[in-house]
Amino acid sequence: MNTASLSKPRQDALRIELPRVAQLLQRRRAGEIDEAMIDDLVALSWLEWMGGSLQLTTTGSNICRQQKLRED
Repeated sequence: MNTASLSKPRQDALRIELPRVAQLLQRRRAGEIDEAMIDDLVALSWLEWMGGSLQLTTTGSNICRQQKLRED
């Protein structure tokens, strides 16, 4: 899957959910994240697999930070 196959509304929904995903990853609760969401976030290069675990990419961290600022 590539980013071109993700609709704008889907990307917007993922952007909104990214801070919650980041919190789950910090708490080591990746199992609570929907597999389709993980696949889409990896396709967007917002998440990556590193040593068998998921982590935010630099891009994902920046988007997460921007989203948190919008919420405040």
